[in-house]
Amino acid sequence: MAKQVNQKSFLRTIILVSTFGGLLFGYDTGVINGALPYMSKADQLNLNSITQGLVTSSLLLGAALGAVFGGRLSDYSGRRKNILHLAVLFFIATLGCALAPNVTVMVVCRFLLGLAVGGASVTVPTYLAEMSPAESRGRMVTQNELMIVTGQLLAFILNAVMGNTMGDSSHVWRYMLVIAALPAVFLFFGMIKVPESPRWLVSKGKNGDALNVLRQIREEKRAKSELRDIEATFVEESEIKKATLKDLAVPWVRRIVFLGIGIAVVQQITGVNSIMYYGTEILKDAGFQTEAALIGNIANGLISVLATFAGIWLLGKVGRRPMLMTGLIGTTTALLLIGIFSLMLKGTPALPYVMLTLTVTFLAFQQGAISPVTWLMLSEIFPLRMRGLGMGVTVFCLWIVNFFIGLLFPVLLDKVGLSTTFFVFVALGLCAIAFVKKYLPETSEFTLEQLEHNFRTHDAGSSQAPYFNELDVRVKQIKG
Repeated sequence: MAKQVNQKSFLRTIILVSTFGGLLFGYDTGVINGALPYMSKADQLNLNSITQGLVTSSLLLGAALGAVFGGRLSDYSGRRKNILHLAVLFFIATLGCALAPNVTVMVVCRFLLGLAVGGASVTVPTYLAEMSPAESRGRMVTQNELMIVTGQLLAFILNAVMGNTMGDSSHVWRYMLVIAALPAVFLFFGMIKVPESPRWLVSKGKNGDALNVLRQIREEKRAKSELRDIEATFVEESEIKKATLKDLAVPWVRRIVFLGIGIAVVQQITGVNSIMYYGTEILKDAGFQTEAALIGNIANGLISVLATFAGIWLLGKVGRRPMLMTGLIGTTTALLLIGIFSLMLKGTPALPYVMLTLTVTFLAFQQGAISPVTWLMLSEIFPLRMRGLGMGVTVFCLWIVNFFIGLLFPVLLDKVGLSTTFFVFVALGLCAIAFVKKYLPETSEFTLEQLEHNFRTHDAGSSQAPYFNELDVRVKQIKG
């Protein structure tokens, strides 16, 4: 009994340490929200709408490349070692951003920081999925999403505190940025103490090491059983060459990559990061002063954390597909109302409060349904031999869409106004709903190995969603 308690405690430690990569992901993407107004001043970096977009989106372009190379590097050197390297990059790039003397240095350092963010966005969920027991995989993997939104909330709170107490200091934005160096140090020293993924160890022929890792986080009988499952899957996979981009000619590989890209793009075209990156600017545009907008933006961060808790709980109760559909309908409706009310109430004292209410509502649906399902499904649909490549390609697409939103949003806000900008996101939201309804399968109730078998043996010409729904019914009938 004591050993079982220790195993669970060690597993919780692994989750906490590795998800500090998610915390850094969240803080570094959220801190720009409050730093931009001060960074843009004439006596600082003197940013206009275009250079604001460049400073924000340079991190996102770096993240797109980091996602591709991070996935491949984690396949080559291991999930744990890759996260260690990312922690070092987080630390160095954070100091570079905080000390940047001009826009050029800031853009370069934000790009390097993006490489770390992108690498973490691929490697951490993969590591968590491979360390998790099948029955609690959803809850464990979404702990990373919780840490992402916690990092963003932390950024919003510290931005508000510093903006309201140190706003007279011309360098307050530098203090906002440099704080991210602390969790990078914690991540580095924490990852030294945790083990490598057992699935990656098997892929390198280190089966004995894999069993030792499993014994630290599973009961003896289950550890041996899970190792046999991993070995059997790897033997089956070894009969085909490792997936590359050329293997998109194989129907089951192409289906998985298509679904992964679709899931990734759907999460971004809701426009969530226009609010997470430019929430302070949106509230200022609606009528708040900078200091009040910084405080109001805390509500966006707080609802993101609370909604993520709700999303983690719902993942154990509701299927992935209905959660995603509900979230998309909610976010699209909120965006439509933002567009309508920003026209109807323009110039009135009520507009900033209505805008804050609607952004909070939007984020409740986004972080409570869409984001948890996105990262969970991306971590579970790819087989071991193509997990690094698959996650890299799909998250690359996620970050590229994110990059264009981050680059163009301040320009659209400046040129066409708040309402028209959000009507564009409404149209994109309708496209996302159509994709999920037509193509997305249900993946709950299956182990990673079962999911791979289902994709590989499924007839290429049939529809994905009905196939998985039928399997889901059969699984539940057997369990009943």
